[in-house]
Amino acid sequence: MQQTRLDTARIQAARQLIDPLFLDTPLYRCEALEPALGCAVSVKLETANPVRSFKARGTEVVASLLAANGPRAAVCASAGNLGQALAWSGRGRGLDVTVVASRSAPAAKLDRIRALGAGLELVDGDFDLARERAAAVARHEGVRLVEDSLDIETCEGAATIGLELVEAAPPFDAVLIALGGGALATGVGHVVKALTPGVEVICVQPSGAPAMTRSWRQRRVVTTDSTDTIADGVAGRRPIPAVLADLLLVADDAVLVQEASIIAGMRMLLHHAGLVVEPSAALGIAAILEDRDRFAGRHVVTIVCGSNVDMDAYHRWVGAAPVRTP
Repeated sequence: MQQTRLDTARIQAARQLIDPLFLDTPLYRCEALEPALGCAVSVKLETANPVRSFKARGTEVVASLLAANGPRAAVCASAGNLGQALAWSGRGRGLDVTVVASRSAPAAKLDRIRALGAGLELVDGDFDLARERAAAVARHEGVRLVEDSLDIETCEGAATIGLELVEAAPPFDAVLIALGGGALATGVGHVVKALTPGVEVICVQPSGAPAMTRSWRQRRVVTTDSTDTIADGVAGRRPIPAVLADLLLVADDAVLVQEASIIAGMRMLLHHAGLVVEPSAALGIAAILEDRDRFAGRHVVTIVCGSNVDMDAYHRWVGAAPVRTP
């Protein structure tokens, strides 16, 4: 039988390596969202921290282990959030961090990486080209390459969110998880399925960046030539085989949503929950909007995974039309 790379005991231990700033994040039922969505909705808020995303749970584990017994330098490719998180975690532990990102990444994310003291190298291409460049830097400089989702620490750090979910009351019926590289989905999914197997794990990806969802559906790696989505944080083209193998063991479903639904979800989170979120963080709401019958009468948790968004773009998206509830 195929075995997952993740280990529940290690995930429990990872809590001790993560700065408490990133742990025990708010989880609450957001009744204001429910009339428009037709189901009970709880929000797990992963944005109320110094890097405004869940990514630091993983980079805290990586940086702690590097500081204890590894090289004092690391490089990563990032769409923006991982780079900020690794810069923050590395700065606190005296690590030299370099981030490789696309020149087209949101300026707000790039500015924050610089402000946190990391070196920043920009490439003329997308995230997958940044991954190739980061690997080349690691080989040339002899430093640690931190690969989101492939490095098990990033998955098991994210999995601590799952521990907090299963420890919460009241119980819930399904959890909606943004799907990009897979660290969040495999990590949270592993814990939820290990400890509360009756809870449905549903991964959500934009239809304009469908590689991991197509791979999950076909049970093999499927790549795409390009992506076309405002959800830059999940816009990968080349799934990692080991991560897909983990995802196949824990995900009950993987769904694709339209850009209009993502924008509607962002507007709803602003108007009904007072939350400014990046597009990736609205994927769960988008999934409910596109299939209300599936979730009717159920209690659903959505993980609001990041709020690092270019504000000019944000205002263009959410300012287009008001949200009206039935």
